[in-house]
Amino acid sequence: MRLGMRIALSLRSWRNFVPLIGVLTHYRRHDLSHDLLAGLVVGMVTIPQAVAYAYLAGVPPQSGLYACLLPMVIYAIFGSSKQMVVGPVAVAALLVAATVSEYAPKYSDAYLAITSVLCLQIAGILWLLRLSQMGGLVNLLSHPVITGFVNAAAILIIVSQLPGLSGIALGDAESPLADLANLIGAVDQLEPLTLAFGLSTLAFLVASKRIIAKCLTLIGVEETQDHPATRTGPMLAAVISIILVSFLGLNGNLQTVGFVPAGLPTLVWPNFDLALWLNLMPAAAIIAIITYVESYSIGTTLAAKQQTRINPHQELFALGAANMGAAITGAYPVAGSFSRSSVNYSAGARTPLSSLFCALVVVLTLTFLTGLFANLPKAVLAAIVIVSVIGLIDFKSSRKHWSVYRHDSWTELATMSLVLIFGVEVGLLAGVGISIALFIRSSSQPNITQVGRLDDSEHFRSVKRFEVTTYPNILALRVDENIFFANATQIEDRLLRRALRRKDTKHLVVVCSSVNMIDATGLMMLYRLNSHLAEANISLSLSDVKGPLMKQLSNTDITQSISGEVFFNTDQAIKQLAPNSQLADQPHENT
Repeated sequence: MRLGMRIALSLRSWRNFVPLIGVLTHYRRHDLSHDLLAGLVVGMVTIPQAVAYAYLAGVPPQSGLYACLLPMVIYAIFGSSKQMVVGPVAVAALLVAATVSEYAPKYSDAYLAITSVLCLQIAGILWLLRLSQMGGLVNLLSHPVITGFVNAAAILIIVSQLPGLSGIALGDAESPLADLANLIGAVDQLEPLTLAFGLSTLAFLVASKRIIAKCLTLIGVEETQDHPATRTGPMLAAVISIILVSFLGLNGNLQTVGFVPAGLPTLVWPNFDLALWLNLMPAAAIIAIITYVESYSIGTTLAAKQQTRINPHQELFALGAANMGAAITGAYPVAGSFSRSSVNYSAGARTPLSSLFCALVVVLTLTFLTGLFANLPKAVLAAIVIVSVIGLIDFKSSRKHWSVYRHDSWTELATMSLVLIFGVEVGLLAGVGISIALFIRSSSQPNITQVGRLDDSEHFRSVKRFEVTTYPNILALRVDENIFFANATQIEDRLLRRALRRKDTKHLVVVCSSVNMIDATGLMMLYRLNSHLAEANISLSLSDVKGPLMKQLSNTDITQSISGEVFFNTDQAIKQLAPNSQLADQPHENT
């Protein structure tokens, strides 16, 4: 009996650590067709994207395919999301290019060796966050910061692809914006054939869903609007361009991918160079956090559609393991892909086995089909990248932020501007700094509201918003913020000024219903406030003290030191301090 319980507990723990075990244990036969179809469709979408993102990241095209192999399989085994597809993504590719290009020339072995180190560092950081249960640190990247960063990153990616789209050869510039200026100045070097391929591919990709849907309708397929085949536009564009270049003999007039070595990746452990590792660590931390935030957002979005949840701690481990797989197979950092995960979901994927089938498509491509990439125009890859990232741009949220909380709009705009001007790392860190600074500024100016009794109830509300009863000798002020170093002095000045300004005040009751914590600076402020009020013959009392705050105060002598008392609620304070008081006849104070 005990042995059976131990085995059951052991199996349960393994299922939690390796979610795929639970999936296979309850796998149903009719799920196989759905997972197989989804895997094939995602594979057709993944291959051209992987090659395109490889060029964006500055690594050889086969490395993009390698990033879709072992990392995808590892996440399918350890990830808690059933439909998310892990692999190369545009934002991570941009971050890699911005980080590694200053240490080695693109598309070189040295460059690839550095991306492997970067993958290893990202894996270590994600695992460290998991072990220390500090995944909450990613909350420093607020939604406005993420939105501003992604918008700027998408713009930078689009600009970086314009040379490939137009055929204009540019030297290394300090930033993609400098590339744009150089591109405009070199417009006379434009290659008409390259531009024709690029623009026609752009037009086809924009209209591909409608075109494919109409073709499906013609052959009798119903419900074509969300049919998985409508997402295969990138693969069709690549195949058509390869056929045109091959049969028309245009490979001498176009920049193409060229030779791509066939075969699966070999396992290689990254070299250890302490100086390089230290230099890469800040960028690795940024990429790790962006990877987790982006992937977790995708996973939770897909899970919400099925009314399920994903495990954030398991995601940290799974994404770390996926990047470890990328490190030892000559790839570059990977994350959850929004576009391919959406295709996987809409194609009807039921379990992570769809990712395994997608990996099988990549294996077949690497084994037998790499020769086809030789005639794939780089202009087509540039168009695929541009169309992929256009969907990431979101300016609508700025208007929503402006109507809800304007600081968020300023944070988003500042982050986007700084990323465009100073680069992804500096801009993102500055955006986080601005977000924190605005939060501290807002917290340092807390709302302090005078409250009074609502009708004959025990409830107390703002004198500005409700018709309430106040008392001439009691001033009840609610502090709508935690009390800490950033606002303690401000709160002290405002409480003292209002208490002294109001005639006949004998008791100040600080309502703490919105206060969850107090730090040492805030505590010293209460001692000072009590002393200053005592000099004016005004007592200081506290009310509505929550459990966490009371636990902090109970470790001090503040409750014995203040001239008043600590009351359970404001109603109790009023009844004890003014049992026979009349309604105040002076005007209510503005808050």
